[in-house]
Amino acid sequence: MLTLVSVSRASFSFLPSLSSWGQACPGTLKVPLDLVSRVKPYARMEEYERSLGEMVAQLRNSSEPAKRKCEVNLQLWLSNKRSLSPWGYSINHDPSRIPADLPEARCLCLGCVNPFTMQEDRSMVSVPVFSQVPVRRRLCPQPPRPGPCRHRVVMETIAVGCTCIF
Repeated sequence: MLTLVSVSRASFSFLPSLSSWGQACPGTLKVPLDLVSRVKPYARMEEYERSLGEMVAQLRNSSEPAKRKCEVNLQLWLSNKRSLSPWGYSINHDPSRIPADLPEARCLCLGCVNPFTMQEDRSMVSVPVFSQVPVRRRLCPQPPRPGPCRHRVVMETIAVGCTCIF
C-alpha cells in the first residue's frame, strides 16, 4: 500500500529528482510516505542507537593515531580536522546508559588556528559546542527491593564539535 502525504516543495529542494513532481501544484508535492520518513535522520530510537554504535566502532577501529596536535589538515575531508578550531573524538562511557558509549568531541587547541599563518593564535579561544542527545537511562530498584530494571529516555548534553570565540 502506498500512502501519499502533502509536503511543501521547499522541504525537498535538495532532491533534484523531486523538482519535476507536482508541476501543476506549485505549493505542495504528493510524496510517498516512506520517502518522507527517509528524509528524517532517525525515524526510530533503534536506528539512532545503531548509528551511534557504528560511530563508536569506527573510533575504536581507526588506524589514525590519536593526535592531540593543534593543526589543520586541508587534505582530509573530515570537517573536524579542517576547522580553525579542530577537534578529535573520545568515547564517553556510562554503563547505566543505552547506548553505553557515545562519541564526544574534545578541542585540540587552546586557541584557534589563524587562517593566514596556519599557526595557533591564542588571542582567540577554542570552546566545545554542546548538544543534547536522547539516551535511555537504566533505572533499577535499589536493594533490598526486587524488581526488573526499567529504561527512561532522557536528554544528555555532550560535546559535538568545537568553535572559535574572541
